[in-house]
Amino acid sequence: MYSEKAQKELLQLTEKWKSEAETVNNPEKAINELSAILRYHDWRYYVLADPKISDFEYDQLFKKLQKLEAEHPELLSNDSPTQRVAQGLTDSFETVAHSVPMLSLDNSYNEEDLLEFDRRVRSLSGKENIQYVAEPKFDGSGIALLYENDKLVRAATRGNGVMGEEITNNARVIKSVPLRAEFSKYGIYKAELRGEVVIAHDVFEKINEKREAEGLSTFQNSRNTAAGGLRMKDPSEVAKRGMEAFVYQVGYAVNKDGNNLLGNQLREHDANIQMLYDLGFKTPGIEKTLGNIKSAIDFCKDWEEKRDAYTYEIDGMVVKVNDLQIQDEIGSTAHHPRWAIAYKFKAKQAKSRLVNVEFQVGRTGAITPVAKIEPVRLAGVTISSISLHNEDFIKEKDIRMSDLLLVERAGDVIPYVVGVVESERKEERELVQFPEQCPSCGSKPVRLEGEAAWRCVNAECPAQTEEKLIHFVSKAAMDIDGLGKDIVKRFIREGLISAIHDIYNLDYDHILALEGWKEKSVENLKNGIENSKQNPTWRLIVALGIRHVGSATAKTLAKQVKSILELQEFEIETLSELQDVGPIVAESIYDFFHNEANIQLIKQLAAAGVSIENTEQDEAKSDVLEGKSFLFTGSLSKFTRDEAKELVEKNGGKTISSVSKKLDYLVVGENAGSKKTKAEQLGTVEIISEADFLNLINADA
Repeated sequence: MYSEKAQKELLQLTEKWKSEAETVNNPEKAINELSAILRYHDWRYYVLADPKISDFEYDQLFKKLQKLEAEHPELLSNDSPTQRVAQGLTDSFETVAHSVPMLSLDNSYNEEDLLEFDRRVRSLSGKENIQYVAEPKFDGSGIALLYENDKLVRAATRGNGVMGEEITNNARVIKSVPLRAEFSKYGIYKAELRGEVVIAHDVFEKINEKREAEGLSTFQNSRNTAAGGLRMKDPSEVAKRGMEAFVYQVGYAVNKDGNNLLGNQLREHDANIQMLYDLGFKTPGIEKTLGNIKSAIDFCKDWEEKRDAYTYEIDGMVVKVNDLQIQDEIGSTAHHPRWAIAYKFKAKQAKSRLVNVEFQVGRTGAITPVAKIEPVRLAGVTISSISLHNEDFIKEKDIRMSDLLLVERAGDVIPYVVGVVESERKEERELVQFPEQCPSCGSKPVRLEGEAAWRCVNAECPAQTEEKLIHFVSKAAMDIDGLGKDIVKRFIREGLISAIHDIYNLDYDHILALEGWKEKSVENLKNGIENSKQNPTWRLIVALGIRHVGSATAKTLAKQVKSILELQEFEIETLSELQDVGPIVAESIYDFFHNEANIQLIKQLAAAGVSIENTEQDEAKSDVLEGKSFLFTGSLSKFTRDEAKELVEKNGGKTISSVSKKLDYLVVGENAGSKKTKAEQLGTVEIISEADFLNLINADA
């Protein structure tokens, strides 16, 4: 990206600006110099990992630029290094279309698969000598970066490959994503890049160490942590995740006239990667151009052996045809490009001794055996507990106490017992005995016909009560702010709650006296609990923990009644006829509402002020929007996206997620983007304002 001469000049400028005596006679020149200096040092630090100044020195230069921009706001550019600072929260993530689809990859698992891939490529292209590029298959979260006129204008998740969620604000705080890149030097006006957001092993460990020290639950793996980080609503929290973005492909590139440059001016994949690196992007760095498939196979096998030593989590290598014209000739299926294939590494395995088997009781009473093994490091995490699923699994694997187990992480994520290392079993070992009593309450477990799990059917079982309480307050259920899993467990230990209805009768003076609680946090908890009393009916149905009933089924049930207690009157046959409700689910719902303890719980909640009435049904204004579909785009000022969706549904309409011929109305707020453009091009969609939308609803009032 920077020639030796350019680097020398930037380092000289750095020394000049480090001087406290530096005066500013030309603000525009000063801002340009400081911006160039900081971009250079960002590149040294985040791309090369070879900084030339200390963090303190960088911060001082950064503050000087901030001060100048504050004094001269007319000179502030959105690609300034200072604009990486998180600004505001994201209420929702709008769905956007990728310039070209981000297809999946066909997978291979051995040498034969790669040889067959090469045979197909040669057959389809009519060429015998094919040059390949092999590069790491990062185990992270996909991202698409759109640049226009040298500036980052949009970032999106992979989504379904055709549409992704816009996460531009979050991408801007990832330091290895350039806010500006001089594509114009190559005649490129608009380019969409493919990349992967990852977290380095050592960074991930430090994040977990910090969370553990703060009493927070640790993250399971870096891939999910990165994926979750991209969709966080607060960009300042995104910045704390230490994420990096590797760019591995130019997916789309056109000049000012809209002419495609891929396969024409940009002819080879490896040259494009070098171009991206020269422009300041973080590229894989271990990719290699190979003259034939045999060399590619050897390269993949070599990296499979040394994957553990790499700084980032990779689960394979990707082999691509280097020539973009051949790529274009070969084309793609609906699922994957024919010119690329992923060579998947074998799942990482390790051996560890079974120390004990603990039996845990879940919310529905299912008793799950959990293997406690000697801690073993595997695929970037330390594993000490693995689910053994059920009694049949233990018998099938013939797992016995003190056995040496072969463990792997399925998909390099979920720990799984592959089996027993039988050659190491020198003597008879004690069988794993499934408990004849519930480990929590001592009741006799039952195993229903057709099920693999043993269950405790005691409604007063303490373990089930704890899990039911945790589920009740969770985001998927009553979503009570300030009352998370760890707090629920602490309140149980303190004797503050022992049943669900206790949540609404908490002793707040007792809580205030507990270590770590202040008046503000108690007030927030109280407000969260009070607000939950007016939750939509479907949330309460989910929170009750009826087996097999999730949010979709709960919403279906809520629409049938004015009060939850009316569900007592529904027969299994009637329930089975409802959308999302089959015979098994219907029987579960019927049984729940014909259990006196459950009915008593609902009445206790109602007595505590929790709404069991279907207020949404009462609030429905009209069917004025019946048969009409809506989509909202841009920044809404009169309501949030969720409120807008509720208004549509309450008035008989429906919302959809993308612009198509099925869409009737596109409601636009400020800064409406690609959806409005697409709707205008389509010509069949009526584009209206928020005020117009409200007028539609009130027209029938």
